[in-house]
Amino acid sequence: MAELDKVLLDLVTPMVDDKESLSVSEDSSDGRGVVLRVRAKNDDIARLIGHKGSMASALRQVMSVASHTEEKRVTIKFEEVQ
Repeated sequence: MAELDKVLLDLVTPMVDDKESLSVSEDSSDGRGVVLRVRAKNDDIARLIGHKGSMASALRQVMSVASHTEEKRVTIKFEEVQ
């Protein structure tokens, strides 16, 4: 069983400049879904979302594959920290 927050953290860490402000947490989990929150500085969040959301979409696709064995739906939310 994969720890989905750690998998996502490993994916996004090389993509950000300020690794100290980056955090990924599993916010809530019910029987069918998991919400993962990515918190980072504004410039890094923009990089993680990408042009027209292309990077965010790719991250969501990779995480859906990672969660496939657990049969859970993954939702990723991006938040800016000050």
